[in-house]
Amino acid sequence: MASIIVIAGPTGVGKTKLSVSLAKKINGEIINADSMQFYKDLNIGTAKIKEEEKEGIPHHLFDIVNVSDMYTIYDYQKDCRRVIDEIISSDKTPILVGGSGLYIRAALYDYDLNDEEISYNYDDLSNEELLEECLKYDPNCDIHVNNRKRLERFLNMSKNNNSIKKDSKPIYDFTIIGLTTDRDNLYNIINKRVDLMIEEGLIDEVKSFYDKGIRSKAIMTGIGYKELYSYFDKEISLEEAIELIKKNSRHLAKRQYTFFNNQFDMTWFNTNYSDFNSTIDEVYNYIKE
Repeated sequence: MASIIVIAGPTGVGKTKLSVSLAKKINGEIINADSMQFYKDLNIGTAKIKEEEKEGIPHHLFDIVNVSDMYTIYDYQKDCRRVIDEIISSDKTPILVGGSGLYIRAALYDYDLNDEEISYNYDDLSNEELLEECLKYDPNCDIHVNNRKRLERFLNMSKNNNSIKKDSKPIYDFTIIGLTTDRDNLYNIINKRVDLMIEEGLIDEVKSFYDKGIRSKAIMTGIGYKELYSYFDKEISLEEAIELIKKNSRHLAKRQYTFFNNQFDMTWFNTNYSDFNSTIDEVYNYIKE
């Protein structure tokens, strides 16, 4: 068995449930690989695992920074590698779980990241060209083409972090699997999941940050948060905000598939929602080989 297991894929396919089940079978501990779940109090909108769902399995790199603080890929690379080494040294198996492919690659490959940012000049690029450059570094980038300031900031970060060196080599022995389902089912799951988030109190969760005047990167880029901020700013109606959350979530899922297929040697498993134990067994038998 590989020293590290990675469970990736879009939202709603069962990554959390699978990770806990596998951790119990292989004496594993779980490491967050979702770029929004690092932040404290971003719970409903990020579909963060609840305490009772952990079933006693140690979970790492969840709720580690305040929402008003920055947490970079460089920070994650350092923290994730430290946790990986600690878990392996205790004769357990690290299980990275999440949909943020860029963070997974930063942790597992020989990227030379740094925390000192160089500012680049983009005066010769149009907004469309800036967005095109951003997408080269991260297909998950969903910054609006008219938001030039954010495009420049994202491109600066990407260049400094040298984030998609596809020819980089892994520094750990790992197996990466993806959970998936057909597109129509996935989109239906995403839509229902957003409705459930609203029922569970997402509007109040976001309003608590809005009332404090927090407009950090995490809030203003996070799906479920940025759309409701537009609603609170009276730019769109609540119905429009909810539909936009669903739309942006579907688009993110599509970009996640593209990134994982382009950047990793993925083995995909179709989630059996009527008999999830069969999915667990299928993945477990695969990683044992």
